Amino acid sequence: MTESATPSQHSLHALYRDHSSWLEGWLRRRMGNAWDAADLSQDTFLRVLSSSQQIAEMREPRAYLVTVGKRLLSNFYTRRNLEQAYLDALAQLPEECVPSPEQRWLWLETLQALDELLDGLPPLVRRAFLWSQLDGLGYREIAERLDVSERSVKRYMAQAYEHCLLVEW
Repeated sequence: MTESATPSQHSLHALYRDHSSWLEGWLRRRMGNAWDAADLSQDTFLRVLSSSQQIAEMREPRAYLVTVGKRLLSNFYTRRNLEQAYLDALAQLPEECVPSPEQRWLWLETLQALDELLDGLPPLVRRAFLWSQLDGLGYREIAERLDVSERSVKRYMAQAYEHCLLVEW
């Protein structure tokens, strides 16, 4: 650390020095993969760095790191499941319809971006939005599938649109 480093930088350095190995081990035990655990550990510290949480004021740094790490771990498995579902769907296509590796990569990136965009929406709102936007279902059909009123579907859609706008803004 240089002498010109701010107190916040000193705090982050100390947090990383004192807990990075522990966090990486904690993630490795849950994932069974050292490389993914190392990546998620780094992502956890990046999230901490970009959060509004004052590092120097943390009373239980490991509890905080575990909370952030669990969220990232959940997102990791969600993305992995999404990718596997996409690959399974591709396997069902006739050979002449299978997209090129470049097209598959673009689709996976798009699906992951969509998943991240909709992250945080309640499941019914998310489902209604996806059925509307991807399957082209009308509000009545969505209401029947979800066993709710059309008015609820309209509320769900408004909530989803608002969420997307706020995330993008």
